[in-house]
Amino acid sequence: MNKVFIIGLPRTGTTSISVALLEYGFKVAHTAYTKRAFELADVISDAPCFSDYQQLDQLFPGSKFIYLDRALEKWIPSMQMLLNKMLVPLDPQTGYFNPILKRSFTKTFGLSSVTDPLNDQHLTSCYLEHQKDIFTYFDGRDDFLTIDISASNSLSTLLTFLDISTHNLPIEKRQFPRLNVGKLVDGWKEFKHPNKVNPNSAGVEHRKFFDYE
Repeated sequence: MNKVFIIGLPRTGTTSISVALLEYGFKVAHTAYTKRAFELADVISDAPCFSDYQQLDQLFPGSKFIYLDRALEKWIPSMQMLLNKMLVPLDPQTGYFNPILKRSFTKTFGLSSVTDPLNDQHLTSCYLEHQKDIFTYFDGRDDFLTIDISASNSLSTLLTFLDISTHNLPIEKRQFPRLNVGKLVDGWKEFKHPNKVNPNSAGVEHRKFFDYE
């Protein structure tokens, strides 16, 4: 099954791109923690895609991958704000977040190996290492796209990459929606749409995840 995976880090616009693609008929999961959620969705963003893109590339051959870039001077304070809210529920032993989410964040941001995961230098290193690994892995491939959603032509670039015509695109549809701005983090939960996919969707294997972990 061909999919579209959004593999940018949190706070790079994963919610905005997810909402935008709902409006073009895609079934979208913003985070996905079960095999069934991956089966149901056409587009999957955020965790665990940003940490598991290599495994997902093998599981879903023919899929497309979109990396979201963001200026570090904007991303770092935004990520610090998010992590400050999430560190307690991300704790590997006592945190109540989904184990897939905890693993994805711990792997990418070294949460179990540093004393201060909110440190500017540490987050800069995490961002650049993640970016380097992705660019190396997808080097020379035509199923990979990088965009910064704040760029004026980024939505048109994305739609063209997904083979969606941008001819006569209305003015109001030429920019990504601005969601989770500032200290907001739950824009996806608050946005109502019939094409949203539950990240914990159950199927014949109940809420089983993939075996590659």
